[in-house]
Amino acid sequence: MISPAAILLCSVFLFATAALAVCVARSKHATTLTYGLSCGLSAIAFAVAIGALATMVSPNAASTLVLPIGLPWLGSHFRLDALSAFFLAVINFGGMLASLYALGYGRHEHAPHRVLPFFPAFVAGMNLVILADDAFTFLMSWEFMSLASWALVMAHHRDAGNRKAGYLYIVMASFGTLTLLLAFGLLAGPDGNYSFATMRAAVHAPLTSGLVLVLLLIGAGSKAGLVPLHVWLPRAHPAAPSHVSALMSGVMTKVAVYGFIRVVFDLLGQPAWWFGIVVLAIGGVTAVLGILHALMESDLKRLLAYSTIENIGVVFVSLGLALAFKSNGMELSAALALTAALFHVLNHSLFKSLLFFGAGAVLTVTGERDMEKLGGLIHRMPATAVFFLVGCVAISALPPFNGFVSEWLAFQAVLQSPALPQWGLKLLVPAVGGLLALAAALAAACFVKVFGVTFLGRPRSPPAERATEADRFSLAAMSVLAFLCLAAGVLPGIVIDALAPLTLSLIGERMPVQTDIPWLSIVPIAEARSSYNGLLVFLFILFSASLTAYLVHRFGSRRTRRAPAWDCGFPLSDPATQYSASSFAQPIRRVFGTLIFRARDRVTMPPPGDLRPARFALEMHDHIWESLYLPIIGAVAFAAEKLNYLQFLTIRRYLSLVFITLVLLLLVLALWS
Repeated sequence: MISPAAILLCSVFLFATAALAVCVARSKHATTLTYGLSCGLSAIAFAVAIGALATMVSPNAASTLVLPIGLPWLGSHFRLDALSAFFLAVINFGGMLASLYALGYGRHEHAPHRVLPFFPAFVAGMNLVILADDAFTFLMSWEFMSLASWALVMAHHRDAGNRKAGYLYIVMASFGTLTLLLAFGLLAGPDGNYSFATMRAAVHAPLTSGLVLVLLLIGAGSKAGLVPLHVWLPRAHPAAPSHVSALMSGVMTKVAVYGFIRVVFDLLGQPAWWFGIVVLAIGGVTAVLGILHALMESDLKRLLAYSTIENIGVVFVSLGLALAFKSNGMELSAALALTAALFHVLNHSLFKSLLFFGAGAVLTVTGERDMEKLGGLIHRMPATAVFFLVGCVAISALPPFNGFVSEWLAFQAVLQSPALPQWGLKLLVPAVGGLLALAAALAAACFVKVFGVTFLGRPRSPPAERATEADRFSLAAMSVLAFLCLAAGVLPGIVIDALAPLTLSLIGERMPVQTDIPWLSIVPIAEARSSYNGLLVFLFILFSASLTAYLVHRFGSRRTRRAPAWDCGFPLSDPATQYSASSFAQPIRRVFGTLIFRARDRVTMPPPGDLRPARFALEMHDHIWESLYLPIIGAVAFAAEKLNYLQFLTIRRYLSLVFITLVLLLLVLALWS
């Protein structure tokens, strides 16, 4: 059994790398040294995590370690089991490729001394969260992870937008940590034993379990980006450097998913059936609202951040299904739903990191994030365009790439819902399945827009015309991720079998062994019901596409001909006549915009003979921000202004205030007794 000491040692060396980066941050070799060490240490930790996952064949296999640090009577507990090994693999693989990407991208960083010390510390903090086996160590690591990522968001602090994003992020992170503290306090009970082993062995009252679920949805959900706690994510993730954005969207959100799974599926014990209703509803709404916001965006990195919200919604829909099935003793269906959630966790870490790397490459060579100023990059950045296209197809859940497999498994779990006994679940699950299908269709439309507007057509600005290909480190990182997106989609049975120890430990059941099935098909429940063969689908697509291309070139035309595209009778050479991101989203905005965004189009058309140009104005509103957060911000500002009076009291009034407060506290204590 592999000990958690190896991962802890890697984390210690990552902290040492952060300390070294402080000393050499202004040296010309600082970028190569810091990211090179981070890449190597993350690779070692990834190999250890994969080795641990491969050796854990028993459902309860785990290795623990206790260090005499932390709380005096408790110490620091660390545990490596199947669940933590899987998430450690996701984190360290993401950290390894982000470090590789940053070896090239980091050379263009304007203030590397503000990024280098915090990057390895951020990766180390995420590792410690996953390894923690007591509440104190978990919360300390969680807070350290939040502070390190906040420092990375604030790297470009001279930008007012980045400062606002960093402030909002740290407020939401602190609020989330507070709710997690309350959740662990309820789990610890009156004895106050913060060890996860004690919490796991305790019997929790239904009211306690319900409160813990709500607190976890707030605490972990705010970090993951669940609606309505998502408002910080599309502001903070784009503000960070692109390799950090990839880590925050592709990896850090999975740490929040891990925290939710660890508590709800492991520490709480048997869930109540209504747990599934709450998680399903929140997940379905999150998926649809996240992708609708992404469709309305023209900022490339903000769009990808909103897309992360949608994918987190898909993960929580699957987790809600797993809770519903587990509470009703349907272990095989619960194993299917949990496998879908974990598979999508892996898939999202791959294709979202790939897309942020591609966006970072575009930003580096053009200096633009606004898609309205891009276009035509496929001719100037062909390799980046191909890798970005792979990420777009994968995140759109199209075969034969990996995003299709996990979403297909989620839909297969939805199809098991008629066997659920509760009518609330019978009615809700198909409705959430419809929301999931809508989100998948909107995601495909969204990323058709992203790739078409960014890489196709003609350049819309001089920077897009002068663009060149990304550096070799960036291309290497993107090529690895693109290959894995295809490999996980073509051979998903290998991944599903690797996830079996997790479902066995959390559910007590697993999906059928996939690698034993002929032709490497994947079978969710039984072969008689449904199956999917990624390899055959891939071969069919490859054969049919190749045959079509051959027939067209062989019989359709013997030479390549170039001609102007159809211009609708208006042969204008101005690139502004092309489809833009806003015009692409207009039909969808008119369908959903009135209800969700209160969108209004205003067109000012001059009368005949007036030479002034026509004007188009678009007004959109964020209901959640304006209805929930702006009133809170206003109330806090009002209270702070009124309480500011306390700074100017005399000594006599201060003493009177202290005396009155003491009397009130004594009175409350007397009434309580």
